[in-house]
Amino acid sequence: MHNSVMDPGGSGEELVVALEQLVRYVRQVSTAGGLSSAASSVLGRLGREGPQRLTELARAEGVSQPGMTQLVTRMERDGLLRRIASTDDRRGVLVEATDAGADVVRERRAERAVALRELMERLDPQERSAVVIALPALARLIQAEASK
Repeated sequence: MHNSVMDPGGSGEELVVALEQLVRYVRQVSTAGGLSSAASSVLGRLGREGPQRLTELARAEGVSQPGMTQLVTRMERDGLLRRIASTDDRRGVLVEATDAGADVVRERRAERAVALRELMERLDPQERSAVVIALPALARLIQAEASK
């Protein structure tokens, strides 16, 4: 399919472009729920990490607290999220995905999986193997960075 090899000692610009294209493609193929990128990201995070305080969610998503409050209010109105009392702090409120929100997350992941599987099938076996090894390795590094 693509015979050029990225220079391992290079600037990494080719890898950045490839990742940007992959992210854009994945966003375009996942349409379940008709969500914005921000709403999809919040719903995905809550699905992966569980309920969070609004302030933690805003910080993790890189948006202002008022902006996150507006997004959560819209998503709550759409039945995708709900606010619940914190078990640790009686005054605290957490945001969690509803069953409907979790369904949308599953549908979007399924759409992405189908699209990526179709792309992977078009790669030659060596390229496919490289992707299967490289992407989980990058994901582990990202997770480790996020845990610091």
